[in-house]
Amino acid sequence: MFDSLAVVGATGAVGTIILKLLEQRKFPYRRIKFLASGRSAGKTLTFAGQPHTVEELRPEAFEGVDLAIGSTPDEVARDFAPWAVERGCVVIDESGYFRMDPQVPLIIPEVNPDAVHTHKGIISSPNCSTTQLVVAMKPLHDVSPIRRVVVSTYQATSGAGMSGCRDLERGTHSQLHGAPYQYETFAHPIAFNLIPQIGSPKHQGYTSEEMKMVTETRKILGDESIQVCPTCVRVPVSNCHSESILVETERKIPLDEARAIFARAPGIVVLDDLAAKQYPMPLNCDGRDEVFIGRIREDLSSPNGLAFWCVSDNLRKGAATNAVQIAELLVQTKARGQLPQAV
Repeated sequence: MFDSLAVVGATGAVGTIILKLLEQRKFPYRRIKFLASGRSAGKTLTFAGQPHTVEELRPEAFEGVDLAIGSTPDEVARDFAPWAVERGCVVIDESGYFRMDPQVPLIIPEVNPDAVHTHKGIISSPNCSTTQLVVAMKPLHDVSPIRRVVVSTYQATSGAGMSGCRDLERGTHSQLHGAPYQYETFAHPIAFNLIPQIGSPKHQGYTSEEMKMVTETRKILGDESIQVCPTCVRVPVSNCHSESILVETERKIPLDEARAIFARAPGIVVLDDLAAKQYPMPLNCDGRDEVFIGRIREDLSSPNGLAFWCVSDNLRKGAATNAVQIAELLVQTKARGQLPQAV
Protein backbone atom coordinates (compact mmCIF):
# COMPACT_ATOMS: atom_id res chain seq x y z
CA MET A 1 0.00 0.00 0.00
CA PHE A 2 1.09 3.57 -0.68
CA ASP A 3 0.48 5.96 2.19
CA SER A 4 -0.42 8.96 0.05
CA LEU A 5 -1.84 9.08 -3.46
CA ALA A 6 -2.33 12.09 -5.74
CA VAL A 7 -4.39 12.26 -8.92
CA VAL A 8 -3.16 15.01 -11.24
CA GLY A 9 -5.65 16.35 -13.77
CA ALA A 10 -8.44 14.96 -11.64
CA THR A 11 -11.15 17.12 -13.21
CA GLY A 12 -10.46 16.12 -16.83
CA ALA A 13 -12.18 13.42 -18.89
CA VAL A 14 -9.59 10.73 -18.14
CA GLY A 15 -9.00 11.96 -14.58
CA THR A 16 -12.70 11.54 -13.82
CA ILE A 17 -12.57 7.90 -14.96
CA ILE A 18 -9.40 7.31 -12.92
CA LEU A 19 -11.30 8.39 -9.80
CA LYS A 20 -14.16 6.00 -10.60
CA LEU A 21 -11.75 3.13 -11.17
CA LEU A 22 -9.79 3.76 -7.97
CA GLU A 23 -13.07 3.58 -6.08
CA GLN A 24 -14.53 0.61 -7.96
CA ARG A 25 -11.34 -1.43 -7.79
CA LYS A 26 -10.79 -0.54 -4.11
CA PHE A 27 -7.27 0.71 -4.69
CA PRO A 28 -5.42 0.72 -1.36
CA TYR A 29 -4.28 4.06 0.06
CA ARG A 30 -4.35 5.93 3.39
CA ARG A 31 -4.56 9.50 2.12
CA ILE A 32 -5.57 10.93 -1.24
CA LYS A 33 -5.49 14.36 -2.85
CA PHE A 34 -6.61 15.78 -6.17
CA LEU A 35 -4.54 18.26 -8.14
CA ALA A 36 -5.42 20.38 -11.16
CA SER A 37 -4.67 23.70 -12.80
CA GLY A 38 -5.38 26.97 -11.05
CA ARG A 39 -8.57 27.20 -13.10
CA SER A 40 -9.98 24.09 -11.37
CA ALA A 41 -8.37 24.56 -7.95
CA GLY A 42 -10.90 25.10 -5.20
CA LYS A 43 -13.58 22.95 -6.80
CA THR A 44 -15.08 20.16 -4.71
CA LEU A 45 -14.95 16.53 -5.85
CA THR A 46 -16.79 13.69 -4.19
CA PHE A 47 -14.71 10.54 -3.89
CA ALA A 48 -15.61 7.42 -1.90
CA GLY A 49 -18.54 9.35 -0.50
CA GLN A 50 -16.39 12.16 0.88
CA PRO A 51 -15.93 15.73 -0.42
CA HIS A 52 -12.40 16.75 -1.41
CA THR A 53 -11.17 20.19 -2.40
CA VAL A 54 -9.08 20.21 -5.55
CA GLU A 55 -5.62 21.68 -4.90
CA GLU A 56 -3.58 23.72 -7.33
CA LEU A 57 -0.83 21.82 -9.12
CA ARG A 58 2.47 23.20 -7.79
CA PRO A 59 5.73 21.69 -6.48
CA GLU A 60 4.74 21.86 -2.80
CA ALA A 61 1.61 19.79 -3.48
CA PHE A 62 3.77 16.65 -3.75
CA GLU A 63 5.28 16.91 -0.29
CA GLY A 64 4.57 13.61 1.47
CA VAL A 65 2.99 12.03 -1.63
CA ASP A 66 4.22 8.51 -2.50
CA LEU A 67 2.41 7.89 -5.78
CA ALA A 68 0.90 10.21 -8.39
CA ILE A 69 -1.23 9.32 -11.40
CA GLY A 70 -1.26 12.12 -13.94
CA SER A 71 -3.47 12.79 -16.94
CA THR A 72 -2.35 16.13 -18.32
CA PRO A 73 -1.06 17.70 -21.54
CA ASP A 74 2.60 17.07 -22.37
CA GLU A 75 3.80 20.50 -21.27
CA VAL A 76 2.16 20.10 -17.86
CA ALA A 77 3.63 16.61 -17.35
CA ARG A 78 7.05 17.93 -18.35
CA ASP A 79 6.94 20.31 -15.39
CA PHE A 80 5.10 18.43 -12.66
CA ALA A 81 6.70 14.97 -12.93
CA PRO A 82 10.18 16.20 -11.94
CA TRP A 83 8.65 18.16 -9.03
CA ALA A 84 7.09 14.94 -7.76
CA VAL A 85 10.15 12.72 -8.28
CA GLU A 86 12.39 15.21 -6.49
CA ARG A 87 10.15 14.74 -3.44
CA GLY A 88 10.35 10.93 -3.53
CA CYS A 89 7.09 10.35 -5.40
CA VAL A 90 6.60 7.74 -8.15
CA VAL A 91 4.69 9.16 -11.14
CA ILE A 92 2.47 7.24 -13.56
CA ASP A 93 2.16 9.59 -16.52
CA GLU A 94 -0.53 9.46 -19.19
CA SER A 95 1.00 12.16 -21.39
CA GLY A 96 3.27 11.51 -24.34
CA TYR A 97 6.15 13.57 -23.00
CA PHE A 98 8.25 10.80 -21.41
CA ARG A 99 7.17 7.78 -23.47
CA MET A 100 10.27 7.48 -25.62
CA ASP A 101 12.74 8.51 -22.91
CA PRO A 102 15.10 5.50 -22.56
CA GLN A 103 15.12 6.02 -18.78
CA VAL A 104 11.32 5.74 -18.56
CA PRO A 105 9.55 2.37 -18.92
CA LEU A 106 6.47 2.31 -21.15
CA ILE A 107 4.13 -0.23 -19.62
CA ILE A 108 1.02 -2.25 -20.40
CA PRO A 109 0.57 -4.64 -17.44
CA GLU A 110 -0.72 -7.52 -19.60
CA VAL A 111 2.29 -7.15 -21.91
CA ASN A 112 5.49 -6.07 -20.12
CA PRO A 113 4.87 -5.96 -16.34
CA ASP A 114 8.51 -6.69 -15.51
CA ALA A 115 9.49 -3.29 -16.92
CA VAL A 116 8.12 -1.77 -13.71
CA HIS A 117 11.35 -2.81 -11.98
CA THR A 118 13.39 -0.47 -14.21
CA HIS A 119 11.70 2.81 -13.35
CA LYS A 120 13.61 5.73 -11.89
CA GLY A 121 10.59 7.61 -10.61
CA ILE A 122 8.49 7.98 -13.78
CA ILE A 123 6.45 5.32 -15.60
CA SER A 124 4.68 6.12 -18.86
CA SER A 125 1.37 4.73 -20.08
CA PRO A 126 1.20 4.36 -23.89
CA ASN A 127 -0.90 6.13 -26.45
CA CYS A 128 -4.47 4.76 -26.61
CA SER A 129 -4.22 3.43 -30.16
CA THR A 130 -0.91 1.72 -29.39
CA THR A 131 -2.25 0.10 -26.22
CA GLN A 132 -4.99 -1.97 -27.82
CA LEU A 133 -2.73 -2.86 -30.77
CA VAL A 134 0.02 -4.22 -28.55
CA VAL A 135 -2.36 -6.06 -26.21
CA ALA A 136 -3.62 -7.86 -29.32
CA MET A 137 -0.15 -8.45 -30.77
CA LYS A 138 1.56 -9.74 -27.63
CA PRO A 139 0.07 -13.26 -27.39
CA LEU A 140 0.74 -13.89 -31.09
CA HIS A 141 4.26 -12.47 -30.83
CA ASP A 142 5.01 -14.86 -27.95
CA VAL A 143 4.05 -17.85 -30.10
CA SER A 144 5.68 -16.73 -33.34
CA PRO A 145 7.53 -13.41 -33.61
CA ILE A 146 5.63 -10.75 -35.55
CA ARG A 147 7.73 -9.38 -38.38
CA ARG A 148 5.27 -6.87 -39.83
CA VAL A 149 1.99 -5.23 -38.88
CA VAL A 150 -0.30 -3.09 -41.01
CA VAL A 151 -2.90 -1.26 -38.93
CA SER A 152 -5.65 1.20 -39.85
CA THR A 153 -7.36 2.93 -36.95
CA TYR A 154 -10.90 4.27 -36.65
CA GLN A 155 -10.49 6.64 -33.72
CA ALA A 156 -13.35 8.11 -31.70
CA THR A 157 -13.76 11.81 -31.04
CA SER A 158 -13.30 11.30 -27.28
CA GLY A 159 -9.62 10.78 -28.10
CA ALA A 160 -9.51 14.50 -28.88
CA GLY A 161 -10.96 15.38 -25.47
CA MET A 162 -14.25 16.90 -24.42
CA SER A 163 -14.09 19.49 -27.19
CA GLY A 164 -13.81 16.69 -29.75
CA CYS A 165 -17.01 15.14 -28.41
CA ARG A 166 -18.73 18.53 -28.52
CA ASP A 167 -17.68 18.88 -32.14
CA LEU A 168 -19.30 15.55 -33.00
CA GLU A 169 -22.53 16.25 -31.15
CA ARG A 170 -23.01 19.88 -32.15
CA GLY A 171 -21.62 19.42 -35.64
CA THR A 172 -24.05 16.55 -36.29
CA HIS A 173 -26.98 18.57 -34.96
CA SER A 174 -26.02 21.54 -37.14
CA GLN A 175 -25.56 19.35 -40.22
CA LEU A 176 -28.97 17.74 -39.75
CA HIS A 177 -30.64 21.12 -39.35
CA GLY A 178 -28.71 22.96 -42.05
CA ALA A 179 -27.17 25.37 -39.56
CA PRO A 180 -23.56 26.61 -39.49
CA TYR A 181 -21.16 25.33 -36.83
CA GLN A 182 -17.64 26.50 -36.00
CA TYR A 183 -15.59 23.43 -35.05
CA GLU A 184 -13.44 23.77 -31.92
CA THR A 185 -11.00 20.90 -32.41
CA PHE A 186 -11.12 19.44 -35.89
CA ALA A 187 -9.85 21.14 -39.02
CA HIS A 188 -12.68 19.59 -41.04
CA PRO A 189 -16.27 18.62 -40.20
CA ILE A 190 -16.37 15.32 -38.30
CA ALA A 191 -20.14 14.89 -38.66
CA PHE A 192 -20.85 12.40 -41.48
CA ASN A 193 -17.17 12.48 -42.40
CA LEU A 194 -13.79 10.77 -41.91
CA ILE A 195 -10.57 12.71 -41.32
CA PRO A 196 -7.43 10.78 -42.34
CA GLN A 197 -5.10 12.86 -40.18
CA ILE A 198 -4.57 12.64 -36.43
CA GLY A 199 -1.68 14.74 -35.22
CA SER A 200 0.85 16.81 -37.09
CA PRO A 201 2.98 15.83 -40.12
CA LYS A 202 5.92 13.93 -38.71
CA HIS A 203 7.95 11.56 -40.91
CA GLN A 204 7.79 10.76 -44.63
CA GLY A 205 4.10 11.54 -44.88
CA TYR A 206 3.14 9.88 -41.57
CA THR A 207 1.50 11.82 -38.74
CA SER A 208 2.62 12.11 -35.14
CA GLU A 209 -0.16 9.72 -34.06
CA GLU A 210 1.00 7.15 -36.61
CA MET A 211 4.64 7.44 -35.59
CA LYS A 212 3.66 6.91 -31.95
CA MET A 213 2.27 3.54 -32.96
CA VAL A 214 5.56 2.66 -34.66
CA THR A 215 7.97 3.68 -31.93
CA GLU A 216 5.85 2.77 -28.90
CA THR A 217 5.05 -0.71 -30.23
CA ARG A 218 8.73 -1.50 -30.65
CA LYS A 219 9.63 -0.16 -27.21
CA ILE A 220 6.89 -2.02 -25.34
CA LEU A 221 7.60 -5.34 -27.06
CA GLY A 222 11.36 -4.79 -26.86
CA ASP A 223 11.81 -5.57 -30.55
CA GLU A 224 13.12 -2.89 -32.88
CA SER A 225 12.86 -5.24 -35.87
CA ILE A 226 9.05 -5.16 -36.02
CA GLN A 227 7.90 -3.27 -39.11
CA VAL A 228 4.78 -1.17 -38.49
CA CYS A 229 2.70 0.59 -41.17
CA PRO A 230 -0.11 2.63 -39.55
CA THR A 231 -2.86 4.84 -40.92
CA CYS A 232 -4.83 6.77 -38.30
CA VAL A 233 -8.31 8.09 -39.09
CA ARG A 234 -10.74 10.12 -36.97
CA VAL A 235 -14.30 8.85 -37.34
CA PRO A 236 -17.72 10.17 -36.20
CA VAL A 237 -17.96 7.81 -33.21
CA SER A 238 -18.12 9.26 -29.72
CA ASN A 239 -16.06 6.64 -27.84
CA CYS A 240 -14.01 3.46 -28.43
CA HIS A 241 -11.24 3.16 -30.99
CA SER A 242 -11.43 0.42 -33.62
CA GLU A 243 -8.51 -1.03 -35.57
CA SER A 244 -8.16 -3.25 -38.61
CA ILE A 245 -4.94 -5.20 -38.02
CA LEU A 246 -2.89 -7.44 -40.29
CA VAL A 247 0.16 -9.17 -38.81
CA GLU A 248 2.76 -11.32 -40.53
CA THR A 249 4.46 -13.83 -38.22
CA GLU A 250 7.70 -15.77 -38.54
CA ARG A 251 5.80 -19.03 -38.88
CA LYS A 252 2.21 -19.49 -39.93
CA ILE A 253 -0.31 -19.45 -37.06
CA PRO A 254 -3.35 -21.44 -38.23
CA LEU A 255 -6.75 -19.88 -37.67
CA ASP A 256 -7.91 -22.26 -34.92
CA GLU A 257 -4.63 -21.80 -33.05
CA ALA A 258 -4.90 -18.01 -33.34
CA ARG A 259 -8.41 -18.06 -31.88
CA ALA A 260 -7.22 -20.21 -28.97
CA ILE A 261 -4.25 -17.91 -28.37
CA PHE A 262 -6.50 -14.86 -28.20
CA ALA A 263 -9.07 -16.63 -26.02
CA ARG A 264 -6.58 -17.44 -23.26
CA ALA A 265 -4.72 -14.11 -23.34
CA PRO A 266 -5.19 -11.77 -20.37
CA GLY A 267 -7.25 -8.66 -21.05
CA ILE A 268 -8.69 -9.95 -24.35
CA VAL A 269 -12.27 -10.94 -25.15
CA VAL A 270 -12.94 -12.82 -28.40
CA LEU A 271 -16.23 -11.99 -30.10
CA ASP A 272 -16.03 -13.69 -33.47
CA ASP A 273 -19.02 -15.25 -35.22
CA LEU A 274 -19.52 -13.71 -38.63
CA ALA A 275 -22.52 -15.89 -39.54
CA ALA A 276 -24.33 -14.71 -36.40
CA LYS A 277 -23.19 -11.11 -37.02
CA GLN A 278 -21.21 -11.16 -33.77
CA TYR A 279 -18.08 -8.99 -33.68
CA PRO A 280 -16.77 -6.08 -31.57
CA MET A 281 -18.30 -2.68 -32.18
CA PRO A 282 -17.85 0.61 -30.30
CA LEU A 283 -21.40 0.49 -28.95
CA ASN A 284 -20.91 -2.87 -27.21
CA CYS A 285 -17.36 -2.20 -25.99
CA ASP A 286 -18.02 1.21 -24.43
CA GLY A 287 -17.35 1.30 -20.70
CA ARG A 288 -15.38 -1.95 -20.73
CA ASP A 289 -11.76 -2.48 -19.72
CA GLU A 290 -10.91 -5.33 -22.08
CA VAL A 291 -9.59 -5.36 -25.65
CA PHE A 292 -12.13 -7.04 -27.94
CA ILE A 293 -11.10 -9.05 -31.00
CA GLY A 294 -13.17 -10.46 -33.85
CA ARG A 295 -13.23 -11.05 -37.62
CA ILE A 296 -10.18 -13.31 -37.18
CA ARG A 297 -9.10 -14.74 -40.54
CA GLU A 298 -6.08 -15.86 -42.49
CA ASP A 299 -4.57 -13.34 -44.88
CA LEU A 300 -5.41 -14.26 -48.47
CA SER A 301 -2.35 -12.39 -49.75
CA SER A 302 0.38 -13.70 -47.43
CA PRO A 303 1.08 -17.27 -46.23
CA ASN A 304 1.99 -16.17 -42.71
CA GLY A 305 -0.53 -13.34 -42.41
CA LEU A 306 -3.39 -13.07 -39.96
CA ALA A 307 -6.08 -10.37 -40.10
CA PHE A 308 -8.46 -9.33 -37.32
CA TRP A 309 -10.62 -6.48 -36.01
CA CYS A 310 -9.95 -4.90 -32.61
CA VAL A 311 -12.04 -2.51 -30.49
CA SER A 312 -11.28 -0.97 -27.10
CA ASP A 313 -12.55 1.87 -24.93
CA ASN A 314 -9.85 4.48 -25.49
CA LEU A 315 -10.69 6.41 -22.31
CA ARG A 316 -10.51 3.27 -20.16
CA LYS A 317 -7.99 0.64 -21.30
CA GLY A 318 -6.47 3.19 -23.66
CA ALA A 319 -5.85 5.61 -20.79
CA ALA A 320 -7.40 5.51 -17.29
CA THR A 321 -7.60 1.75 -16.75
CA ASN A 322 -4.05 1.12 -17.92
CA ALA A 323 -2.74 3.77 -15.52
CA VAL A 324 -4.65 2.31 -12.57
CA GLN A 325 -3.45 -1.19 -13.51
CA ILE A 326 0.14 0.09 -13.43
CA ALA A 327 -0.55 1.51 -9.96
CA GLU A 328 -1.89 -1.89 -8.87
CA LEU A 329 1.23 -3.50 -10.30
CA LEU A 330 3.35 -1.14 -8.19
CA VAL A 331 1.36 -2.11 -5.09
CA GLN A 332 2.01 -5.78 -5.79
CA THR A 333 5.74 -5.31 -6.33
CA LYS A 334 5.97 -3.06 -3.27
CA ALA A 335 4.31 -5.76 -1.17
CA ARG A 336 6.95 -8.21 -2.39
CA GLY A 337 9.73 -5.77 -1.59
CA GLN A 338 10.73 -5.47 -5.26
CA LEU A 339 9.92 -1.83 -5.92
CA PRO A 340 12.87 0.42 -6.80
CA GLN A 341 12.96 3.78 -5.10
CA ALA A 342 12.50 7.02 -7.02
CA VAL A 343 15.79 8.84 -7.59
